[in-house]
Amino acid sequence: MQLPAFIRFILWSVTAVLGGGIMAAAGIYLYLSPKLPPLQELNDIQMQTPLMVYSRDNKLIGVFGEQKRIPILAEDIPEVVVNAFLAAEDDRFFEHSGVDYRGIARAVVQLASTGEIQGGGSTITMQVARNIYLHRGQTFTRKFSEILLSYQIEQQLSKDEIFQLYVNKIFLGKRAYGIQAAAEVYYGKPISELSLAQVAMIAGLPKGPSIFNPIVNPDRARIRRDWILGRMLELNYITQADYSEAIAQPVSAGIHDVVVDVHAPFVAEMARQFAEETYGPSYQSAGYRVYTTIDSTLQQVAQQSVINGLDEFDARKGYRGAESTLSQWSSDNPAPADWEPNAEVWSSRLADIREIGGKIPAAILSLESGIITLVTAAGEQIVLDYREDLSDFRRFISEDLRGNTPVSLAEVFAVGDVVRLNETRDAIVQIPDAQAALVSLSPNDGSVRALVGGYDYFLSKFNRAQKAIRQPGSSFKPLIYSAALESGMTAATMINDSPVVIADAGGENIWRPTNDGGRFSGPIRLREALYRSRNMVSIRLVQQMGINPTRSFISRFGFERRNLPAYVSIALGSYGTTPMKMAESYAVLANGGYHVQPFVIDRVEDRTGRKVFEHPRVVVCDIQCERDRLQAQAKEDEFEALSLSDFETEAENDAPAYAPRVLDERANFILDSILKDVIQRGTGRRARVLERPDIGGKTGTTNGPVDAWFSGYQRHVATTVWVGYDSTQKLGSREYGGSAALPIWIDYMRAALADEPIYERPIPDGVVSVRINPENGLRTRDSQNSVQEYFRRELLPEYEPDAIQDLYQSDEVQQSRDLEDIF
Repeated sequence: MQLPAFIRFILWSVTAVLGGGIMAAAGIYLYLSPKLPPLQELNDIQMQTPLMVYSRDNKLIGVFGEQKRIPILAEDIPEVVVNAFLAAEDDRFFEHSGVDYRGIARAVVQLASTGEIQGGGSTITMQVARNIYLHRGQTFTRKFSEILLSYQIEQQLSKDEIFQLYVNKIFLGKRAYGIQAAAEVYYGKPISELSLAQVAMIAGLPKGPSIFNPIVNPDRARIRRDWILGRMLELNYITQADYSEAIAQPVSAGIHDVVVDVHAPFVAEMARQFAEETYGPSYQSAGYRVYTTIDSTLQQVAQQSVINGLDEFDARKGYRGAESTLSQWSSDNPAPADWEPNAEVWSSRLADIREIGGKIPAAILSLESGIITLVTAAGEQIVLDYREDLSDFRRFISEDLRGNTPVSLAEVFAVGDVVRLNETRDAIVQIPDAQAALVSLSPNDGSVRALVGGYDYFLSKFNRAQKAIRQPGSSFKPLIYSAALESGMTAATMINDSPVVIADAGGENIWRPTNDGGRFSGPIRLREALYRSRNMVSIRLVQQMGINPTRSFISRFGFERRNLPAYVSIALGSYGTTPMKMAESYAVLANGGYHVQPFVIDRVEDRTGRKVFEHPRVVVCDIQCERDRLQAQAKEDEFEALSLSDFETEAENDAPAYAPRVLDERANFILDSILKDVIQRGTGRRARVLERPDIGGKTGTTNGPVDAWFSGYQRHVATTVWVGYDSTQKLGSREYGGSAALPIWIDYMRAALADEPIYERPIPDGVVSVRINPENGLRTRDSQNSVQEYFRRELLPEYEPDAIQDLYQSDEVQQSRDLEDIF
């Protein structure tokens, strides 16, 4: 029986349409398939993970990257997070094969009716395809490409792997890529600690990271969040009670910066620069992890020591006044009688002013009879009572002069002034104008354990510890003395501390250096000359040794010889250098005479944990190490005799290199004993508070004074501190290395040496101790008028003539008789 003509027409039409559709689809496939990107490396897709910087004890120091991303594994994703994203984006994700045909149909209808694709039909798998391989344009070509890629992805990856890719790659606004980064950015905690309402808020972001952003559009973001919560309830992912509790929650999102474990921004920037120079443009996105040599505990102590030391220095100079004002009124344009400050408005304006050195900004709301009321950026109102003492606000006039104590607060402040509060919020303080740097390293291998490049990185990013070229002054003298001791002089060698006049070759320029205070001591032993920091003696040492031999010797400590000045002022530290270099040179004195190169970057790992860089291991070989090395050498000689020298063990391959000796151990021992005298009886006496007989060091103060230094050490820690202005501004005539820099050094070393036992440096072979006459440096048999001194055995002085000993004894007898006459 033949079908009616119209039915046959309909069947043929349907068949034609279906056939045409199949042929069109096949044609599109054949056209697009060669143009699709390959999926062979899908499992190895590398996410743009930021550079992470860590301390030596694995504490986070810094994060660098355009994209904030913290990868998370599928098994670590909470179930509530999975359900929230399914409800928001693709509730049939675990059922379909990568494509939602009903959604596709909706997109086709939208295109036919409006001429545009408004969205819909993009499954999670399709979003993965688009985010990884394709552009985001709304075209049929892109849509079909998504479909084809989605099928391929579903064939190659499991559903859990696809979902893991999705939640790690998806952009969620505010530079956050992936759910873990978004949780940290918006809520300051990991995704596992978020509430249901917070999870739903993040799940609403893929559809519109800007439109539904809780920071930019909190009202629209809440509507989107509540819709997702409703979908979760509808799909039985949550209970009615869960839904009711979550929907009642306010929008609690805010911008949260990355929280580091250790505040070491100068170190973090050094690591960033190293990564950029080593790995090129991809360094911020390739997932490198840089491990530094920094000790997290000592770094925190170093930073606080610098802050405290500069605060104390600055307080001696006087108060410079408010930073700025929020008030539109002034003395020329006074406020109306009925005007009152708006605390809420001022509080919001303070939010743009960064906390510096732990000191928060605050605006003055009122001044009444010694009582001052302030408001902070957090809206907190603080009342301070200054009725009894206003001496903190004596005006800065010059580096040596402060004004009188003000009679009232109105002499110093006005309503609307922006000032700083200390960390405990109980006093008005100010940010110092002066700067400081601290470098502390291990003399055993050169690893830097703490580094502070300034008062606050966000006040000034210039790393003074590494880059500030300043004259070290007298802290350079131990290097001059080390050359003298190695060249054949002794700690008892007598040098004349008397005026020196130095003229240039033409005689036109004359230099007349002097000692601090302008006094001279005449003939003086090297030991006393160094711990009393006599300038004339250092100059005469250089003159006797020769400038060029002196330069060559000092270059052993890590200085470039060509950069060392070829004139006698090198004796007084006229050479510009960095705190890092000074710490490097003092490490030689600490470890017994070996040069170790400072380094901050210990190793670098890639995203898989593979080590891609490791700093070469160079260590000091001390006396015990030397014995072990000689024993090992003897065994190696035995192997060579047995023709077994070609065999190398893994331990030998991994053995560190040994640091080169640059200073004779006997000369180093004697110089170390002198630098301990600097602490016990010289310019570093303030450090006796540490009660450590095993520390040595030297102050340094340049003309002006402009720079203040203290470099010192214990056997296992070498630390340098510099204080000064970034300009050539003077510190003040009463400021020295011992008053400005040494207190910072003491605060830091107190912590650095807390667990270090007292170190007794062994006396090297060839060093002897004998009694000498301190007046002439000669050996003496007189036990009452003598002092003990160390000498290299071959440099022992002669005994003084008996006549001289009798003279000193007769003087002593006469002095005793004079005392008897007095009393």
